[in-house]
Amino acid sequence: MHKENTMNKNPKKGTLEIRNSRLTAVPNQYPDRDYEVSITLPEFTCLCPISGYPDFATIHVRYIPGRKIIELKSLKLYINRFRDQSHFHEAIVNRIIDDLVACIRPRWMEVVGDFNPRGNVKTVVRTEYRAGRKK
Repeated sequence: MHKENTMNKNPKKGTLEIRNSRLTAVPNQYPDRDYEVSITLPEFTCLCPISGYPDFATIHVRYIPGRKIIELKSLKLYINRFRDQSHFHEAIVNRIIDDLVACIRPRWMEVVGDFNPRGNVKTVVRTEYRAGRKK
């Protein structure tokens, strides 16, 4: 007997947390010191906007904080929101850096999307932000 899919009617706790997540900043305890934060998010997924097939990537974030740093659980939930969204690789990496910069206003930031090969094509997208420089 086939059971009706009730996931949309009764979403699980994790699904709700991801759906309702917001990037959150916390105060930097060392705002006068230049130091680098490096974050690796190895389980990134999204959907190809043309085929609908899943794309997998490792997202690397490096930054020199200003007055704020990113709260890591909020970043994890934010990244997981992409799993059911359709985006080109370039758009994803640029959106991530735009959202992170808007949240924490770092002195410097780099985001790299290292996408797994699919159909014999591997993509790496890198973008950078520097405070005081126009986009």
